[in-house]
Amino acid sequence: MRRVVILGSTGSIGTQALDVIRRNPRRFDVVGLAAGSNRELIDEQAAAFSVDAVALGADEAEQLVRDVDADVVLNGITGSVGLGPTLAALDAGRTLALANKESLIVGGELVTKAAEPGQIVPVDSEHSAIAQALRSGTASEVRRLVLTASGGPFRGRSRSSLTDVSPEEALAHPTWDMGRVVTTNSATLVNKGLEVIEAHLLFGVDYDDIVVTVHPQSVVHSMVEFIDGSTIAQASPPDMRLPISLGLDWPDRVGGVGRPLDWTQAHQWTFEPLDDEVFPAVALAKRVGRARGTYPAVFNAANEQAVHAFHDRRIGYLDIVGTVQRVVDAHEPVGELSRESLADAEDWARRTADQLIG
Repeated sequence: MRRVVILGSTGSIGTQALDVIRRNPRRFDVVGLAAGSNRELIDEQAAAFSVDAVALGADEAEQLVRDVDADVVLNGITGSVGLGPTLAALDAGRTLALANKESLIVGGELVTKAAEPGQIVPVDSEHSAIAQALRSGTASEVRRLVLTASGGPFRGRSRSSLTDVSPEEALAHPTWDMGRVVTTNSATLVNKGLEVIEAHLLFGVDYDDIVVTVHPQSVVHSMVEFIDGSTIAQASPPDMRLPISLGLDWPDRVGGVGRPLDWTQAHQWTFEPLDDEVFPAVALAKRVGRARGTYPAVFNAANEQAVHAFHDRRIGYLDIVGTVQRVVDAHEPVGELSRESLADAEDWARRTADQLIG
């Protein structure tokens, strides 16, 4: 039985993880829960799973990870505030089931240097798919990683047609409902840019060898292309319980967590090249990833400010990535990477973005 701590237990990832565990009581034991501020729901969860160790806020979550004896820490916290708990889990020697991509992207080398080989198990559906496909060959046999993107609500649109789109249109994602920031990031493809950085950090593949293809059906979650021309894809109906279950018990699979594809029905899966002119966020993210240091933290923080400004109707949709690029262009690298320098860079990026937004 694996002892599990769930960070972000009241959010989408956390509640689905608890659903997986509820269905497999002889396989998992919840020993700690942490949430942002929803005291009522986390108390209900603690009672339902007989959990004594409960925390509210990122600081308490970090301390809980250090204090509670666990095999796996599922980090489902939203945003870069998850960096402390991520580092705490790695320092304590826990397996880190990582759904909080921002902590890896912002933390960069702080996180990768703290992790032992295999200690981080990705929970994002795309990176879980890659991890599964990579089991088909050795690292030296990998040619490229292929991340799939749904294309969001504006797939196929021209750049000029996006000038006046509304926040409501940006939130009309065809597949997922992920909250205001992440859903908007999927519309701008900033989310896919962040996932490219994440893929580089997780799997050590060069940015030139990570490509994005648009796959609106969201059934093929990502692929690995090997040097012999073979491409291995992981396909399943969209359901985060599958990658969550793998994160909790990697490399073993948990039966019955998701429904399989129905092969008695006809299927059509399409793949389209990414339009970098309409969606420049992926190319910008690759540039930021190559720059390393505090640049990814600046990219992420500036984007959050711009997304909120867009939803407050203070800037247009196209101004989101435009603002991020201007903040990145103005950033000057710092010396030693640390939690303090990252926090300072994020604060600077938010202030600079706010000034540009006006």
